[in-house]
Amino acid sequence: MKKIFTMMLVLALIASALVGCSQPAAPAETPAEAPAETPTETPTETPAAGEGMIAKVGLGQNISIAKSKDAGTDANGNPVMAQAQMDVTMAAVGFDADGKVVSVTLDVVQPKVAFDSDLKITSDVKEEVKSKKDLKEEYGMKGSSAIGKEWYEQAAAFEEWMIGKTVDEITGLKVKEVNPSHQNVPDVPELTSSVTITVESYIAAVEEAWINAVDAPGAETVGLGVETHISGKDKGLDANGKEVLPRAQSDTYMSATAFDKDGKVVVALIDNAQVRVNYDAEGKVTNDKAAEGKTKHELKEEYGMKDSSPIKKEWYEQMTAFQDWMAGKTIDEITGLKVKEANPTHQNVPDVPELTSSVTITVEGYLAVVKEASEMAR
Repeated sequence: MKKIFTMMLVLALIASALVGCSQPAAPAETPAEAPAETPTETPTETPAAGEGMIAKVGLGQNISIAKSKDAGTDANGNPVMAQAQMDVTMAAVGFDADGKVVSVTLDVVQPKVAFDSDLKITSDVKEEVKSKKDLKEEYGMKGSSAIGKEWYEQAAAFEEWMIGKTVDEITGLKVKEVNPSHQNVPDVPELTSSVTITVESYIAAVEEAWINAVDAPGAETVGLGVETHISGKDKGLDANGKEVLPRAQSDTYMSATAFDKDGKVVVALIDNAQVRVNYDAEGKVTNDKAAEGKTKHELKEEYGMKDSSPIKKEWYEQMTAFQDWMAGKTIDEITGLKVKEANPTHQNVPDVPELTSSVTITVEGYLAVVKEASEMAR
Protein backbone atom coordinates (compact mmCIF):
# COMPACT_ATOMS: atom_id res chain seq x y z
CA MET A 1 0.00 0.00 0.00
CA LYS A 2 2.91 2.32 0.88
CA LYS A 3 4.52 1.62 -2.55
CA ILE A 4 1.31 2.59 -4.38
CA PHE A 5 1.08 5.86 -2.42
CA THR A 6 4.72 6.70 -3.12
CA MET A 7 4.29 5.98 -6.85
CA MET A 8 1.22 8.24 -7.02
CA LEU A 9 3.14 11.09 -5.31
CA VAL A 10 6.02 10.84 -7.77
CA LEU A 11 3.62 10.91 -10.75
CA ALA A 12 1.94 14.04 -9.33
CA LEU A 13 5.29 15.86 -8.96
CA ILE A 14 6.27 14.98 -12.56
CA ALA A 15 2.94 16.27 -13.91
CA SER A 16 3.34 19.52 -11.99
CA ALA A 17 6.84 20.05 -13.38
CA LEU A 18 5.63 19.47 -16.97
CA VAL A 19 2.83 22.04 -16.59
CA GLY A 20 5.30 24.63 -15.23
CA CYS A 21 7.59 24.16 -18.22
CA SER A 22 4.78 24.90 -20.69
CA GLN A 23 4.10 28.49 -19.24
CA PRO A 24 6.24 31.57 -20.07
CA ALA A 25 8.29 33.10 -17.27
CA ALA A 26 6.64 36.05 -15.51
CA PRO A 27 8.29 39.46 -16.09
CA ALA A 28 10.39 40.84 -13.28
CA GLU A 29 8.31 44.11 -13.22
CA THR A 30 5.11 44.96 -15.06
CA PRO A 31 4.23 48.68 -15.35
CA ALA A 32 0.69 49.60 -14.38
CA GLU A 33 0.25 51.58 -17.64
CA ALA A 34 2.80 51.81 -20.44
CA PRO A 35 2.89 55.05 -22.48
CA ALA A 36 1.77 54.84 -26.11
CA GLU A 37 5.05 56.46 -27.16
CA THR A 38 8.04 57.50 -25.13
CA PRO A 39 9.97 60.44 -26.59
CA THR A 40 13.69 59.98 -26.85
CA GLU A 41 14.27 63.62 -25.71
CA THR A 42 12.07 66.09 -23.88
CA PRO A 43 12.22 69.52 -25.55
CA THR A 44 13.31 72.37 -23.29
CA GLU A 45 13.68 75.17 -25.85
CA THR A 46 11.23 78.06 -26.24
CA PRO A 47 8.78 77.94 -29.18
CA ALA A 48 10.16 78.73 -32.61
CA ALA A 49 9.32 81.92 -34.52
CA GLY A 50 5.78 81.73 -35.71
CA GLU A 51 4.58 80.59 -32.28
CA GLY A 52 4.73 83.96 -30.57
CA MET A 53 8.45 84.56 -31.09
CA ILE A 54 9.80 87.68 -32.80
CA ALA A 55 10.76 86.98 -36.40
CA LYS A 56 10.77 90.53 -37.83
CA VAL A 57 11.17 94.06 -36.48
CA GLY A 58 9.94 97.30 -38.00
CA LEU A 59 10.04 101.05 -37.36
CA GLY A 60 7.09 103.14 -38.52
CA GLN A 61 6.41 106.86 -38.23
CA ASN A 62 4.39 109.75 -39.61
CA ILE A 63 5.01 113.49 -39.47
CA SER A 64 2.56 116.41 -39.45
CA ILE A 65 2.87 120.21 -39.16
CA ALA A 66 -0.89 120.76 -39.52
CA LYS A 67 -1.22 122.33 -36.05
CA SER A 68 1.30 125.08 -36.76
CA LYS A 69 -0.11 128.61 -36.29
CA ASP A 70 0.31 131.76 -38.34
CA ALA A 71 0.82 135.15 -36.72
CA GLY A 72 -2.37 137.21 -36.77
CA THR A 73 -5.47 137.87 -34.70
CA ASP A 74 -8.19 135.63 -33.32
CA ALA A 75 -11.97 135.98 -33.66
CA ASN A 76 -12.00 138.60 -30.90
CA GLY A 77 -9.25 140.68 -32.47
CA ASN A 78 -6.60 139.53 -29.99
CA PRO A 79 -3.06 139.04 -31.30
CA VAL A 80 -1.97 135.47 -32.09
CA MET A 81 1.74 134.69 -32.13
CA ALA A 82 3.27 132.39 -34.71
CA GLN A 83 3.97 128.91 -33.38
CA ALA A 84 5.31 125.92 -35.27
CA GLN A 85 4.26 122.46 -34.12
CA MET A 86 5.83 119.30 -35.53
CA ASP A 87 4.02 116.10 -34.51
CA VAL A 88 6.06 112.93 -34.98
CA THR A 89 4.30 109.62 -34.24
CA MET A 90 6.41 106.45 -33.94
CA ALA A 91 5.97 102.71 -33.53
CA ALA A 92 8.59 100.03 -32.83
CA VAL A 93 7.05 96.64 -33.56
CA GLY A 94 8.15 93.01 -33.33
CA PHE A 95 6.19 90.57 -35.52
CA ASP A 96 6.10 86.77 -35.47
CA ALA A 97 6.47 84.57 -38.57
CA ASP A 98 2.73 84.84 -39.22
CA GLY A 99 2.78 88.63 -39.17
CA LYS A 100 1.15 88.92 -35.75
CA VAL A 101 2.29 91.59 -33.32
CA VAL A 102 4.45 90.22 -30.50
CA SER A 103 5.81 93.52 -29.15
CA VAL A 104 4.73 97.11 -29.85
CA THR A 105 5.69 100.47 -28.41
CA LEU A 106 3.99 103.70 -29.51
CA ASP A 107 5.12 107.25 -28.79
CA VAL A 108 4.62 110.82 -29.99
CA VAL A 109 6.66 114.00 -29.75
CA GLN A 110 5.03 117.38 -30.23
CA PRO A 111 7.89 119.89 -30.39
CA LYS A 112 6.74 123.51 -30.55
CA VAL A 113 8.72 126.58 -31.53
CA ALA A 114 7.05 129.83 -30.49
CA PHE A 115 7.77 133.33 -31.84
CA ASP A 116 7.07 136.79 -30.42
CA SER A 117 5.49 139.69 -32.28
CA ASP A 118 8.84 140.49 -33.91
CA LEU A 119 9.12 136.87 -35.06
CA LYS A 120 11.97 136.13 -32.68
CA ILE A 121 12.07 132.63 -31.15
CA THR A 122 10.93 132.55 -27.52
CA SER A 123 11.14 128.77 -26.93
CA ASP A 124 14.11 127.30 -25.05
CA VAL A 125 16.14 125.70 -27.84
CA LYS A 126 18.59 124.17 -25.35
CA GLU A 127 16.01 122.00 -23.63
CA GLU A 128 15.32 118.47 -24.89
CA VAL A 129 11.68 117.93 -25.85
CA LYS A 130 9.99 115.10 -23.95
CA SER A 131 7.76 112.59 -25.71
CA LYS A 132 4.23 111.89 -24.47
CA LYS A 133 5.43 108.68 -22.83
CA ASP A 134 8.22 110.54 -21.05
CA LEU A 135 5.83 113.29 -19.92
CA LYS A 136 3.39 110.83 -18.32
CA GLU A 137 1.21 112.87 -15.92
CA GLU A 138 2.84 116.12 -17.10
CA TYR A 139 1.07 115.77 -20.42
CA GLY A 140 -2.10 116.80 -18.59
CA MET A 141 -4.80 114.96 -20.52
CA LYS A 142 -6.41 113.17 -17.60
CA GLY A 143 -8.58 116.12 -16.55
CA SER A 144 -10.21 116.39 -19.98
CA SER A 145 -10.38 112.64 -20.61
CA ALA A 146 -13.85 111.11 -20.67
CA ILE A 147 -12.43 108.06 -18.87
CA GLY A 148 -9.97 109.90 -16.62
CA LYS A 149 -6.84 108.33 -18.13
CA GLU A 150 -3.60 109.94 -19.28
CA TRP A 151 -2.21 109.49 -22.78
CA TYR A 152 0.45 106.99 -21.72
CA GLU A 153 -2.19 104.86 -19.99
CA GLN A 154 -4.43 104.83 -23.05
CA ALA A 155 -1.48 104.11 -25.35
CA ALA A 156 -0.51 101.14 -23.15
CA ALA A 157 -4.06 99.75 -23.43
CA PHE A 158 -4.00 100.19 -27.20
CA GLU A 159 -0.62 98.46 -27.45
CA GLU A 160 -1.95 95.54 -25.40
CA TRP A 161 -4.96 95.25 -27.70
CA MET A 162 -2.65 94.90 -30.72
CA ILE A 163 -0.72 91.93 -29.32
CA GLY A 164 -1.53 88.76 -31.23
CA LYS A 165 -3.20 90.61 -34.10
CA THR A 166 -2.12 91.01 -37.71
CA VAL A 167 -1.77 94.41 -39.35
CA ASP A 168 -4.96 93.74 -41.34
CA GLU A 169 -6.83 93.17 -38.10
CA ILE A 170 -5.35 96.34 -36.60
CA THR A 171 -6.05 98.56 -39.61
CA GLY A 172 -9.55 97.08 -39.76
CA LEU A 173 -10.37 98.40 -36.28
CA LYS A 174 -13.87 99.89 -36.15
CA VAL A 175 -13.70 103.58 -35.20
CA LYS A 176 -16.07 106.49 -34.65
CA GLU A 177 -15.97 110.29 -34.76
CA VAL A 178 -16.37 111.91 -31.36
CA ASN A 179 -15.60 115.47 -32.47
CA PRO A 180 -13.66 117.22 -35.28
CA SER A 181 -10.33 116.65 -33.49
CA HIS A 182 -11.16 113.04 -32.55
CA GLN A 183 -12.36 111.45 -35.78
CA ASN A 184 -10.97 107.94 -35.30
CA VAL A 185 -11.70 106.78 -31.76
CA PRO A 186 -11.91 102.97 -31.23
CA ASP A 187 -15.50 101.71 -31.36
CA VAL A 188 -15.12 98.15 -30.04
CA PRO A 189 -16.26 96.90 -26.61
CA GLU A 190 -12.77 95.82 -25.45
CA LEU A 191 -11.43 99.39 -25.83
CA THR A 192 -14.45 101.49 -24.83
CA SER A 193 -13.30 102.03 -21.25
CA SER A 194 -9.57 102.29 -21.95
CA VAL A 195 -8.95 104.21 -25.21
CA THR A 196 -10.74 107.45 -26.16
CA ILE A 197 -7.87 109.10 -28.06
CA THR A 198 -7.97 109.27 -31.85
CA VAL A 199 -5.78 106.47 -33.19
CA GLU A 200 -5.31 106.94 -36.94
CA SER A 201 -1.66 108.03 -36.71
CA TYR A 202 -0.72 105.11 -34.42
CA ILE A 203 -2.33 102.59 -36.73
CA ALA A 204 -0.53 104.16 -39.71
CA ALA A 205 2.82 103.93 -37.89
CA VAL A 206 2.27 100.24 -37.07
CA GLU A 207 1.27 99.53 -40.67
CA GLU A 208 4.43 101.24 -41.93
CA ALA A 209 6.49 99.25 -39.44
CA TRP A 210 5.12 96.06 -41.01
CA ILE A 211 5.79 97.28 -44.54
CA ASN A 212 9.39 98.13 -43.63
CA ALA A 213 9.98 95.13 -41.32
CA VAL A 214 13.25 93.21 -41.63
CA ASP A 215 14.24 89.76 -40.41
CA ALA A 216 15.42 89.56 -36.79
CA PRO A 217 16.58 85.98 -36.15
CA GLY A 218 17.09 85.28 -32.46
CA ALA A 219 15.37 88.45 -31.27
CA GLU A 220 13.53 88.23 -27.96
CA THR A 221 12.68 91.88 -27.25
CA VAL A 222 12.15 95.12 -29.16
CA GLY A 223 12.50 98.65 -27.81
CA LEU A 224 11.80 102.20 -28.99
CA GLY A 225 14.23 105.04 -28.33
CA VAL A 226 13.37 108.72 -28.92
CA GLU A 227 15.26 112.01 -28.54
CA THR A 228 14.10 115.42 -29.80
CA HIS A 229 15.65 118.89 -30.00
CA ILE A 230 14.42 122.18 -31.48
CA SER A 231 16.19 125.03 -33.24
CA GLY A 232 15.35 127.77 -35.72
CA LYS A 233 15.99 131.26 -37.04
CA ASP A 234 14.71 134.65 -36.00
CA LYS A 235 13.46 137.18 -38.52
CA GLY A 236 16.26 139.64 -39.23
CA LEU A 237 19.33 140.30 -41.37
CA ASP A 238 22.42 138.19 -41.90
CA ALA A 239 26.04 139.41 -41.82
CA ASN A 240 25.70 140.62 -45.41
CA GLY A 241 22.53 142.58 -44.74
CA LYS A 242 20.33 140.03 -46.50
CA GLU A 243 16.85 139.37 -45.09
CA VAL A 244 16.50 136.22 -42.98
CA LEU A 245 13.01 134.77 -42.73
CA PRO A 246 11.85 133.03 -39.55
CA ARG A 247 12.11 129.26 -39.42
CA ALA A 248 11.42 126.53 -36.88
CA GLN A 249 13.12 123.14 -36.85
CA SER A 250 12.83 119.97 -34.82
CA ASP A 251 15.14 116.96 -34.98
CA THR A 252 13.72 113.69 -33.70
CA TYR A 253 16.11 110.75 -33.46
CA MET A 254 14.33 107.41 -33.27
CA SER A 255 15.30 103.76 -33.09
CA ALA A 256 13.49 100.43 -33.12
CA THR A 257 16.08 97.95 -31.89
CA ALA A 258 15.75 94.19 -31.37
CA PHE A 259 17.85 92.34 -28.79
CA ASP A 260 18.66 88.66 -28.23
CA LYS A 261 18.59 86.77 -24.93
CA ASP A 262 22.07 88.04 -24.06
CA GLY A 263 21.16 91.68 -24.67
CA LYS A 264 23.08 91.89 -27.94
CA VAL A 265 21.66 93.86 -30.85
CA VAL A 266 20.05 91.70 -33.52
CA VAL A 267 18.73 94.57 -35.64
CA ALA A 268 18.93 98.34 -35.13
CA LEU A 269 16.64 100.50 -37.26
CA ILE A 270 17.52 104.18 -36.85
CA ASP A 271 15.96 107.26 -38.43
CA ASN A 272 15.83 111.03 -38.08
CA ALA A 273 12.81 113.26 -38.63
CA GLN A 274 14.28 116.69 -39.37
CA VAL A 275 11.17 118.84 -39.70
CA ARG A 276 11.22 122.48 -40.77
CA VAL A 277 8.38 125.00 -40.72
CA ASN A 278 9.11 128.10 -42.79
CA TYR A 279 7.46 131.50 -42.33
CA ASP A 280 7.26 134.58 -44.51
CA ALA A 281 8.02 138.09 -43.30
CA GLU A 282 4.49 138.45 -41.89
CA GLY A 283 4.64 135.23 -39.92
CA LYS A 284 2.55 133.05 -42.23
CA VAL A 285 3.53 129.41 -42.73
CA THR A 286 4.77 128.84 -46.28
CA ASN A 287 4.92 125.01 -46.11
CA ASP A 288 2.04 122.83 -47.23
CA LYS A 289 0.46 122.04 -43.87
CA ALA A 290 -1.38 119.03 -45.29
CA ALA A 291 1.75 117.34 -46.63
CA GLU A 292 3.26 114.49 -44.62
CA GLY A 293 6.91 115.01 -43.80
CA LYS A 294 9.68 112.60 -44.72
CA THR A 295 12.48 111.24 -42.57
CA LYS A 296 16.09 111.14 -43.70
CA HIS A 297 15.74 107.46 -44.60
CA GLU A 298 12.68 108.25 -46.71
CA LEU A 299 14.34 111.22 -48.41
CA LYS A 300 17.32 109.11 -49.49
CA GLU A 301 19.10 111.07 -52.27
CA GLU A 302 16.76 114.05 -51.78
CA TYR A 303 18.42 114.79 -48.46
CA GLY A 304 21.38 116.06 -50.46
CA MET A 305 24.31 115.30 -48.20
CA LYS A 306 26.42 113.36 -50.68
CA ASP A 307 28.18 116.34 -52.28
CA SER A 308 29.35 117.70 -48.93
CA SER A 309 30.31 114.28 -47.58
CA PRO A 310 34.06 113.56 -47.47
CA ILE A 311 33.26 109.95 -48.41
CA LYS A 312 30.51 110.91 -50.92
CA LYS A 313 27.82 108.89 -49.20
CA GLU A 314 24.26 109.95 -48.41
CA TRP A 315 22.87 109.94 -44.87
CA TYR A 316 20.85 106.75 -45.41
CA GLU A 317 23.92 104.94 -46.75
CA GLN A 318 26.02 105.95 -43.77
CA MET A 319 23.26 105.02 -41.33
CA THR A 320 22.87 101.60 -42.92
CA ALA A 321 26.59 101.00 -42.35
CA PHE A 322 26.29 102.20 -38.75
CA GLN A 323 23.32 99.91 -38.09
CA ASP A 324 25.22 96.95 -39.52
CA TRP A 325 28.17 97.74 -37.24
CA MET A 326 25.90 97.53 -34.18
CA ALA A 327 24.64 94.01 -34.94
CA GLY A 328 26.00 91.45 -32.47
CA LYS A 329 27.22 94.07 -30.00
CA THR A 330 26.04 94.87 -26.49
CA ILE A 331 24.87 98.34 -25.49
CA ASP A 332 28.08 98.91 -23.56
CA GLU A 333 30.13 98.08 -26.65
CA ILE A 334 27.99 100.40 -28.78
CA THR A 335 27.95 103.38 -26.41
CA GLY A 336 31.66 102.86 -25.77
CA LEU A 337 32.40 103.63 -29.44
CA LYS A 338 35.52 105.76 -29.82
CA VAL A 339 34.67 109.08 -31.48
CA LYS A 340 36.46 112.23 -32.60
CA GLU A 341 35.63 115.86 -33.37
CA ALA A 342 35.69 116.59 -37.08
CA ASN A 343 34.43 120.17 -36.74
CA PRO A 344 32.19 122.20 -34.35
CA THR A 345 29.02 120.69 -35.83
CA HIS A 346 30.42 117.15 -35.99
CA GLN A 347 31.85 116.50 -32.53
CA ASN A 348 31.16 112.77 -32.26
CA VAL A 349 32.23 111.08 -35.48
CA PRO A 350 33.21 107.38 -35.26
CA ASP A 351 36.95 106.91 -34.86
CA VAL A 352 37.38 103.17 -35.45
CA PRO A 353 38.93 101.55 -38.56
CA GLU A 354 35.81 99.57 -39.50
CA LEU A 355 33.75 102.79 -39.84
CA THR A 356 36.31 105.26 -41.18
CA SER A 357 35.26 104.84 -44.80
CA SER A 358 31.53 104.44 -44.22
CA VAL A 359 30.37 106.78 -41.42
CA THR A 360 31.40 110.44 -41.13
CA ILE A 361 28.19 111.79 -39.59
CA THR A 362 28.07 112.74 -35.91
CA VAL A 363 26.45 109.88 -34.01
CA GLU A 364 25.75 110.95 -30.41
CA GLY A 365 21.96 111.20 -30.93
CA TYR A 366 21.78 107.79 -32.57
CA LEU A 367 23.77 106.14 -29.81
CA ALA A 368 21.40 107.68 -27.27
CA VAL A 369 18.22 106.32 -28.86
CA VAL A 370 19.63 102.81 -29.22
CA LYS A 371 20.57 102.90 -25.55
CA GLU A 372 17.06 104.04 -24.63
CA ALA A 373 15.61 101.28 -26.82
CA SER A 374 17.54 98.74 -24.74
CA GLU A 375 16.11 100.22 -21.54
CA MET A 376 12.56 100.15 -22.90
CA ALA A 377 12.78 96.78 -24.70
CA ARG A 378 10.03 94.22 -24.18
